Amino acid sequence: LYSIARGKHDIDAERRYMENTFIMLCLTSIFVMLLGYLFMKPILYLFGASDVTYPYSAEYLRIYLIGTPLVMLATGMNGFINAQGYGRTGMFTILIGAVINIILDPIFIFGLGLGISGAAIATIISQLVSVIWVMAFLCGRKSLTRLRVRRARFERKAVGQITRLGVAGFVMQATNGIVQVAANNMLGIYGGDIYIGIMTVVNSVRDVVSLPLHGFTNAAQPVIGYNYGAREMKRVKKIYDTTLAMTAAMMLAGTLGCLFAAKPLIALFTANPETIALGTRALHIICLGFIVSAVSVTASGALEGLGKGFSSFIISLLRYVAVIIPAAFILCHTAGPSFVWHAFWITEALTAVVAAFVYRQASK
Repeated sequence: LYSIARGKHDIDAERRYMENTFIMLCLTSIFVMLLGYLFMKPILYLFGASDVTYPYSAEYLRIYLIGTPLVMLATGMNGFINAQGYGRTGMFTILIGAVINIILDPIFIFGLGLGISGAAIATIISQLVSVIWVMAFLCGRKSLTRLRVRRARFERKAVGQITRLGVAGFVMQATNGIVQVAANNMLGIYGGDIYIGIMTVVNSVRDVVSLPLHGFTNAAQPVIGYNYGAREMKRVKKIYDTTLAMTAAMMLAGTLGCLFAAKPLIALFTANPETIALGTRALHIICLGFIVSAVSVTASGALEGLGKGFSSFIISLLRYVAVIIPAAFILCHTAGPSFVWHAFWITEALTAVVAAFVYRQASK
């Protein structure tokens, strides 16, 4: 919305979207933090914690939740830096936090002997530095649209527009967690703790492989939005086609990497021979859907860039809920836990077909 307003040269709208996003992030982060404290135990057990691992999980989360407003503001407001064309500054927001976290982790965990609590404290400190970096830029003179924190006012229309468009991204992130919860519970029943461990490891590898996919798509959104606002539809098409080609190439590389180096990738996370063997087979199956996932993710992101939240929401809902959970349940129940991995590539293939059709219709 901010980028579309920039394309239209609507300065008032630019400020409105930025200020209301800031207000909404502050309010929702406090709500999420309180929710985390109130329902900590059931949430952790839903995500696969057991009686053995719960004390460690709870020790970390009790401290980490304090930093919820920090991580939400740093991540949420950083998008406005990227949308102004300051990609390097936006990148440093992430790098600064990551580097500080890496440096502080061993100091707090081992040097000060704080263990898991030390890891959580290190994370909060790194998030605080990221927030200071983001806010200093957006409130400073270099920002094309300066954030006026004291003058920020809640505006119902802007909040409604942001919420409607943000639903797609929210569903994508939230339902990804739901899929993990559902899969962990099914695998726990039919396969035991070892399959939950495999799911965690494979998901970690999958997330790393898909990072460039989401990175390119997120980078394209403000450019698509700006050109859409300026009514440069030929440029919009060119940006979409270029982004799709780049994401498909990256996912092809990821597929080849997982096919030929699955075992050493899994071994980075565990030394258990059985977990490595089963995890290697799981990754071989799951990576078959990597290339076609480029279509659905790019299309969904481009639709958000065009301000067409409902169309993007349909793709996200299909990809993360409507297909994968029923497919995983059926395969796990009928063929066993080792077949649940096929649900991933089946979902990606079906969603890609729908996403291509939805984008073509919505972008006309």
